[in-house]
Amino acid sequence: MSTEIDAQNAAEESAEETKDSTTLRMIGWLSVGVAVATVGIFVGRELRSRYKFNHRTPYDFYAHAGEKQTGEFGLGI
Repeated sequence: MSTEIDAQNAAEESAEETKDSTTLRMIGWLSVGVAVATVGIFVGRELRSRYKFNHRTPYDFYAHAGEKQTGEFGLGI
């Protein structure tokens, strides 16, 4: 009788360990996935900013050349 109880207790402990192991494994994979996504977003943003910087046009250098314009500009006077 005691061997049956011991076997039952061992099976319950094994099931709990498997459940804990599965939970920890899922949390681990989730954290790895979030880390990979974060690195991908960061690398993509850096590549895009470098691409945009290297493909500037001459108009980009003078984009803010006339910011101090008077109120009559463009009114047809």
